Amino acid sequence: MNSRKTASAIAVTLAVALGATACGSSDSKDGEGKGGGNAKADAGLSSIVNASTKKGGTVTYEHASGPDSLDPGNTYYGWVQNFSRLYGRSLVTFKPAAGKEGLTVVPDLATSLGKASADAKTWTYTLRKGIKFQDGTEITSADVKYAVERSNFAPEAISNGPTYFKSYLEGGEKYKGPYKDKSKDGLKSIETPDKYTITFKLNKPFADMDYLAAFSQTAPVPQKADTGADYVQKIVSSGPYKFDSYSESRGATLVRNPEWDPATDPIRKALPDKIELKFNINASTIDEHLLSDSITAGIEGTGLQSKTQPKVLVKAAEKAKTDNPYAGALQYLAINVNVKPFDNIECRKAVQYAVNKAGVVDSIGGSVKGEPASTMIPPSVAGYKKFDLYPTEGSKGDADKAKEALTACKQPKGFKTSLTARSDRPDEVLAATQIQQSLKTIGITAEIKQFPADKYFTDFAGSPKWVHDNKAGLMMMAWGADWPTGYGFLDQIVNGSAIKPSGGTNLMELNDPKINKALTDGIGTLDTAARGEKWAEVDKLVMENASAVPLFYRKNLLYRPESATNVTVAEAYLGMYDYTLMGSSK
Repeated sequence: MNSRKTASAIAVTLAVALGATACGSSDSKDGEGKGGGNAKADAGLSSIVNASTKKGGTVTYEHASGPDSLDPGNTYYGWVQNFSRLYGRSLVTFKPAAGKEGLTVVPDLATSLGKASADAKTWTYTLRKGIKFQDGTEITSADVKYAVERSNFAPEAISNGPTYFKSYLEGGEKYKGPYKDKSKDGLKSIETPDKYTITFKLNKPFADMDYLAAFSQTAPVPQKADTGADYVQKIVSSGPYKFDSYSESRGATLVRNPEWDPATDPIRKALPDKIELKFNINASTIDEHLLSDSITAGIEGTGLQSKTQPKVLVKAAEKAKTDNPYAGALQYLAINVNVKPFDNIECRKAVQYAVNKAGVVDSIGGSVKGEPASTMIPPSVAGYKKFDLYPTEGSKGDADKAKEALTACKQPKGFKTSLTARSDRPDEVLAATQIQQSLKTIGITAEIKQFPADKYFTDFAGSPKWVHDNKAGLMMMAWGADWPTGYGFLDQIVNGSAIKPSGGTNLMELNDPKINKALTDGIGTLDTAARGEKWAEVDKLVMENASAVPLFYRKNLLYRPESATNVTVAEAYLGMYDYTLMGSSK
């Protein structure tokens, strides 16, 4: 297939389609969730579409591969952070609500947001009384402490999640984790003076602590039930749903947790009787199932595939069932600074200038999927400032400047390298193919190597040993904010402390002292406005390093079938739908 011709045809079709109907906002008012016929395109950006208070039904989700893990303490995927709130309650969480209200952090297990010391180095949370695990045991502060310890300090078993707690808790660099440390006290900088109080003592100020407490890593885990990496097989629920079955290859079925008490949970309505989650469904097949109203949502939350978009957007009735939010996310090309010849900044600059970003956007379907990027922080994240250190006309690349950089890095005739992408993300492969073509024009031959998303970080792009052994200099990467601030976006992809032997997300292997210090200085700044300025400075430092090529600020084209109820975009979760609210009339 000629991908460039296909991309051009898609882009033209979409350009016509985008002007075909007007956007608006409307809710279904029937209260029964009997159909989204009254809704308009983008209604889910600011309202709850097809609102319903009716209990019952089965919600069905599908995914093209699978998660890194459904274990709340061993995941980094945004959709799992969103979905896991159905069975794992964190200390605080983002409010299930439409529009900007969904960016608000509210108490969950805790009775209030964190109480901070004046220097933002000590944070205390008080748990609600009477919340139970699915076995009827009351949840205590010790269960939350243990959850944080296992998720951050046991990389031999739990390696997929972020490492903020490890970086910021006092003594975190020395603590060996609960599987190796047999003392009854555990990590002493997490204090549990009674059953309902938990205090975190940090080694430096951390002004975003409530955002960190919203991570699924604070969902409680009973130590007696923990089996390390195998805990995912028998997760103990603290939320309204529990696992009835689980298969790493097929998916999971969740049913109601009879020990969940709505009186202790002000944010979850728990309307469906059952939730079906299916893995390893072809991405195009998921789209077909959505359009035929056979499922409730594609749970990865990245929206319809490029080939599906035209058939939806050219029909007014179908376009009315779509939402096109910014995802708070960036698609970028990571350049590993430890793989030759990219240890030379001029070779990295050559790639910066060579890539045709407009062509990349066209290749995946045009403006409905995103817009060319020049910064790491997306426009929807606090700390964004517009600048472009490697400008090219129309964001189409500049071969002459790229060749000048190649000469400066003593590779005037180009070189060979590898370019990784996720095989079950067709748009990512299309983008990689477009980049491959851009690089070829300046003499760089990039061999595309594809791997499944669920192993991409653990076994391939996120494993420095594999990257070095296979000379993978270039890696496709998509990233969304861990929380909607510059720190929440940048830290785990540019901070040297985020480099891990497996499951890493700092694919460039950046460990620049200036960048590391700027991140630390920024998160210790208590003034919100001043803190935002710091993130813009970090962004510029990363771009000066030239180790990441921002490709496009991602947008999702989401589709809500007729049977989906209580549908709204969760801005805090990368522009996907809010799975704590979603129901089904089926």
